Amino acid sequence: MLEPMRTEDFTFDLPEHLIAQVPAEPRDSARLMVLRLTTREIEHRGVGDLPRLLAPGDLLVLNDTRVMAARLFGRRADTGGAVEALLIRPFTDVRWEVLFRPAKRAIPGRRFVFDTDAGDLSATVASREGDTVILDFHRPFDPATVGSVPLPPYIHGYQGDPERYQTVYSREARSAAAPTAGLHFTPGLLDRLAERGIERAAVTLEVGPGTFKPVTVENPRDHQLHAEHVTVPETAAAAISRAKADGRRVVAVGTTVVRTLEHVALERGQLERYEGWTSLRILPGDEFRVVDVLMTNFHLPRSTLLMLVCAFGGTEFVLHAYKEAVREGYRFYSFGDSMVLLP
Repeated sequence: MLEPMRTEDFTFDLPEHLIAQVPAEPRDSARLMVLRLTTREIEHRGVGDLPRLLAPGDLLVLNDTRVMAARLFGRRADTGGAVEALLIRPFTDVRWEVLFRPAKRAIPGRRFVFDTDAGDLSATVASREGDTVILDFHRPFDPATVGSVPLPPYIHGYQGDPERYQTVYSREARSAAAPTAGLHFTPGLLDRLAERGIERAAVTLEVGPGTFKPVTVENPRDHQLHAEHVTVPETAAAAISRAKADGRRVVAVGTTVVRTLEHVALERGQLERYEGWTSLRILPGDEFRVVDVLMTNFHLPRSTLLMLVCAFGGTEFVLHAYKEAVREGYRFYSFGDSMVLLP
């Protein structure tokens, strides 16, 4: 029988001034809280210390997705009322799932025109469920040429380089949000990790905005995650399988990597080449089959991301660490500091 679980158990008080509005410069100068899971000790370090915290033979697994220029600004074709659409995923070259604001204006059959550098782009609403809308655009387009990179709603007025919301190892632009734990890595840090004998592999989870939505139901087990596309290439699957067979640690950089690896292991019974969809929700009490070490940013209260971290490190210890992070002035969320959970 499952133990009772309440969403309100995963909350904490966060002063607004600790929500990071700009990223650390350089990337690896961010602070790093170290959680020792066996001894329940906490250390205060920096991301640049990561090569000394990991061990030769560890396998670092990264999410190499890139954020689409997914935010479109437009207007109603008939009245000129302003709207905004965030591209989530394509169904065809002209039909897209989007988050739409204000959602009440997205009435099926209504036409909107979006202003882009490549000219006006019009679309008609096919259907709507909540703030999720299916739009039929009137021509194919490349998201990289029409929109702007979306920043999370808690970052206000950032005027810096949009590339700072991309990881240095990102590849194909297919995500609506960044895998933010990876924002701390620099080419130099990756080189130092390699010199330390730490291997590297990459998987892809195309991050959707639903990942970051707070849980609003009373029991987190009733919360449904938005499905996201994942890819584990043969090279990554083989590297991870070798590491597990050798007794070496798999280090997940970010919750998206955790969900990718644990989904494949749960569905297939082992880590192997995979391409498909996941809506895996990981809560305290769930088993981890692949990941041994987790590096992650500090997450929103009542979010599935915080719940995943609590599942990995223990709810009481993780929430204690979050309270200490607030006392110590750590910076939170996408542009904020990081933590690593070690055995």
